[in-house]
Amino acid sequence: MMTYLVTGGAGFIGGHVARALLARGERVVAIDNFNDYYDPAIKRHNAARLREYDKFHMIEGDIRDVALVDRLFAKRGITHVAHLAAMAGVRESVRQPRLYLDVNLTGALNLLEAGRAADIKQFVLASTSSVYGRTKILPFVETDSADRPLAAYPASKRAAELLAHTYHNLFGMQVTALRFFNVYGPAGRPDMMPWRLLEATQSGERIKLFNGGDIHRDWTYIADTVTGVLAALDRPLGFEIINLGCGAPISLKDFVELIEKFTGKTIDKVSVATPASDPPITYCDNRKARELLGFAPAISVEDGLRRTWDWFRDYRGL
Repeated sequence: MMTYLVTGGAGFIGGHVARALLARGERVVAIDNFNDYYDPAIKRHNAARLREYDKFHMIEGDIRDVALVDRLFAKRGITHVAHLAAMAGVRESVRQPRLYLDVNLTGALNLLEAGRAADIKQFVLASTSSVYGRTKILPFVETDSADRPLAAYPASKRAAELLAHTYHNLFGMQVTALRFFNVYGPAGRPDMMPWRLLEATQSGERIKLFNGGDIHRDWTYIADTVTGVLAALDRPLGFEIINLGCGAPISLKDFVELIEKFTGKTIDKVSVATPASDPPITYCDNRKARELLGFAPAISVEDGLRRTWDWFRDYRGL
């Protein structure tokens, strides 16, 4: 029987991926350290929902704990890995570079080494569109060298991609690195712009918009992202790096206006300079994902934000 390990399984993307695997009848083991980068109660809530499934097992622990990771693989019969655990957030990585490299690179190393020893069938590594930095190649394409990261977070993710290739080269490990593009949706992270904007419609908090909202992001709805992750788990391809994004950038200004339309509230906004850690645009060339994974993003930003607002309204009891 196959067993899927989902790291960061109580988080935003990890929780959705674990639920999708369980819904199709798979056996899922999740590991999460429930850190306080954002409110751990949110992750506790996600984990509680997953525990409703008979084939789910939650392990509270840290992927930097070599002994724990090795025991997990040895005892649980792991066959597939969706490595979604990470210290996330570009700007926070500017303040804590040592932590980001430790979690995102050392943690990946521990999982790759344990996966090698267990002779797993497939390893899916969550990477990020942030690795492209301020590239002038638009849309972002996987053949870009992606060797000019703007902060420790994308540097750590690019390093993990390179390390994963080492394990494919030396040991034949099947690895697919997915570069996520601005994932959003229900039960999203509260530090990300969609949640912060929704909260601001209720609290009146002033929101800082980089360059007056004249930056563009390729927002990708969580359900589309999950579909791509499951396709990658199901299709060993040797070693591949694949963009996983909608392919339709929208300005932050227009993004805010959509939220204001759905909520019927005006957000208090102020323009600030874009930090050196942030690129002016993310823009996914998803042709490779379409070809190799059958990826076909179905949810537009407008539809996705409407669904996210519906969830947020229920979550907050509005």
